[in-house]
Amino acid sequence: MEKKDKAFGLHDLRPSDGSKKRAFRVGRGQGSGNGKTAGRGHKGAQSRSGFKFKRGFEGGQMPLHRRVPKRGFTNIFRVEFAVVNVDRIAEVFDAGTVVTPELLRQNGLVARGAEKVKVLASGDIAKALTIKAHKFSGKAAEKIAAAGGSTEVL
Repeated sequence: MEKKDKAFGLHDLRPSDGSKKRAFRVGRGQGSGNGKTAGRGHKGAQSRSGFKFKRGFEGGQMPLHRRVPKRGFTNIFRVEFAVVNVDRIAEVFDAGTVVTPELLRQNGLVARGAEKVKVLASGDIAKALTIKAHKFSGKAAEKIAAAGGSTEVL
């Protein structure tokens, strides 16, 4: 007659050996090496019961966000432009095309979230294109005009 293996149940579960360790009981006399002040030192907020760490608290050391020098300011009126160069426009579009910011987005030349577009002058353009954008660098406008194209500021 064969002996059947017992079914394994929740009541059989035990933590692995060495995975559980008893909590160290502090404040239990001088002989323990951690009595009296219970490892908290003398006085100060951290020695008191009910002390809670604030965000960025470094044990009383000057916190990083106060140690690092603060410089400059953030201009809240700054206008962000997505930039595209004339050579990339010339690669993608054929002569005679009216290039708009929407067309630039569709062709992946400008990020989708970008609201305003600025055309810069890196590279060369030899096609006559009508380019509509929110801003042009001086050289970019010159290169487009020299190629027989035109610029229109939106």
